[in-house]
Amino acid sequence: MLPTVDICFKNLMDNPDVRKGFIAALLRRGPDEISKTTLLPTTLKREYGDDKLGILDVLILLQDGTQIDMEMQVAYFDYWDARVLFYLGKTFTGQLKKGDSYETLKKCIHVSILDFIHFTDDDVCCRRISFCDEDTGKKYTDLMEIQILELKKLPQKMQGEEDIISWMRFFGGKSREEFEDMAKANEYIGIAYEELQKLSADELKRLDYEAREKAVRDYNTQMRSALRRGARGKLKEITKKKLEKGMTAAEIAEILEEDAEMIQELADEIRKESASPRRMTGETALENSR
Repeated sequence: MLPTVDICFKNLMDNPDVRKGFIAALLRRGPDEISKTTLLPTTLKREYGDDKLGILDVLILLQDGTQIDMEMQVAYFDYWDARVLFYLGKTFTGQLKKGDSYETLKKCIHVSILDFIHFTDDDVCCRRISFCDEDTGKKYTDLMEIQILELKKLPQKMQGEEDIISWMRFFGGKSREEFEDMAKANEYIGIAYEELQKLSADELKRLDYEAREKAVRDYNTQMRSALRRGARGKLKEITKKKLEKGMTAAEIAEILEEDAEMIQELADEIRKESASPRRMTGETALENSR
């Protein structure tokens, strides 16, 4: 099983020692500083019947009241930033019950583990984001935090790297050799690897995993088929949007799992069209002749 499949990731987080090790890395603390962790229901409550339902991969409560929600996402997601804010906001406001004071609110952290490139203009693989004053850089509040871990940006392995980087390598691992190598370097990653082996040997867990993997594969295949049926025009429209976000043709091809040469051809067409003078329409010409 691969940890990037969300059902496998959830099962790994069922193990309290795996949670402890990973949370310690996220918070940049030693594992001995992390005491009790509790898994919470992952369906976020709705205030009104027509509210959008929120379902997280993993939601964890720490002993000091801090809540950490985690999501593993393999496929590129266009509005991931808005999605993160939606879930973080739901988690934060969901703490209050009727009559509760605002002073009871505790810190909430959203962790996105992404197997695609979200920030296209740098090579930073993990970052912590908080609300701050744009002019002074001073943090506004410590109550809400976002962590983005981009597995595709992992640097070459180095001695003495941060624990969070080691955990990212584990989650992005693809072979038994990789997992075994990482398990030797960190006690808690070793526990996670043992858990991964148990999950892989559990027939029912494997069936669930394979069903989920098939569902993701079928969805991606359908999306690619739809793009092909929608033909070149639709693919060109999508390529244009990604280019406007600063992505390269190679990155777009990888995300869409399309032929790199075809996407490059579309990108060249789009750039030529943008550079050429706008053709005057009949309506514009008539207006200018008045």
